[in-house]
Amino acid sequence: MTVGSAWCSPAVLLLFSSPSLWAAQISCRNEDGEAVDWFALYKLPKYTRGEDAGLGLQYLYMDALVQDWQLGKYLVNMTQGALGQTLGQLYEAYESKSNNTAYAIYNDEVPRSDSTNWKRGHTKGFLLLDKSQGFWVIHSVPLFPPFPEDGYGYPASGQSYGQTAICITFKYDQFTEIDQQMLSSNPQIYSCSLPSAFQADLPNLQKLCAHSRLPSPPLHRLSKLWSARGEAFFHFVKSHSFVDDIYVAWVAQKLKTDLLAESWQHSGQKLPSNCSLQYHVYNINLIGTPLNSTFHSIEDHSKWSVSKKNEDQWTCIGDLNRAVEQAWRSVMPQQNMLLSVMVHRGPQ
Repeated sequence: MTVGSAWCSPAVLLLFSSPSLWAAQISCRNEDGEAVDWFALYKLPKYTRGEDAGLGLQYLYMDALVQDWQLGKYLVNMTQGALGQTLGQLYEAYESKSNNTAYAIYNDEVPRSDSTNWKRGHTKGFLLLDKSQGFWVIHSVPLFPPFPEDGYGYPASGQSYGQTAICITFKYDQFTEIDQQMLSSNPQIYSCSLPSAFQADLPNLQKLCAHSRLPSPPLHRLSKLWSARGEAFFHFVKSHSFVDDIYVAWVAQKLKTDLLAESWQHSGQKLPSNCSLQYHVYNINLIGTPLNSTFHSIEDHSKWSVSKKNEDQWTCIGDLNRAVEQAWRSVMPQQNMLLSVMVHRGPQ
């Protein structure tokens, strides 16, 4: 996937590769149902121009075993796809009512609801774990996923625009760190199970599941997380008290690189490219795919960025818009609108 704008050279989305995991354990799953250390998914917009105009359900796929973007074997609304295979484990845990697993599903736009909770983080995702390991998915799709009792599905509202998702498999000890990140992001959890065996290790998740009052979060927090197979990921999260553009004020300066950023551009107060600090952030105008098709960034609801210089090879996937109103929301992402970004560095 290449990206560009009027000011910027092309950049490439690159991620590490790593061995597969034992299939019996909770983990991210590829389209064959095999366990993988991580995967990234880019759902294409409905009106992609080029040789392969899609229906808004096709996606590009990459994982720890497949280092190049490939067209998904299935559509994103099918249970055989990577999201369906992965989320299916959570739905199975829900149906079993097991005390050996914990899960949480969150979104600032909840299925079966016609309103947005602006007091929660602007963040979307779900996680499932047992005392051995689990996975965490961060994505950009409103109203997704369905409540477990409704079974797998993909919302019609998520078809028109481009969307992203990243899944990472973690050993159990990493979820105590993820729990700390949840404090700042303040996600709106709408389905959750946290048996007593997990509550001491995940106190913030426990409070979020119970809709209890949270302790005061830090302004922002950076966490280095290790996947089950030893890949390093950085997770940036800010609270509503950090009133600034997270990409410009923090992420780019911390990574010491210029960034090309893609985010939702239908906001009335979208932010322009910013060159005010040492490291700059440029908005992307046009996106090209390996399918010889292109689409304008205004057709994309995903939130991601890549380093401008190919030698840096930073990739950021999250749920943060570059918009004025996002400054007052938490991210992992809410007023807390939440903003969170998962960052990975490719091979050097």
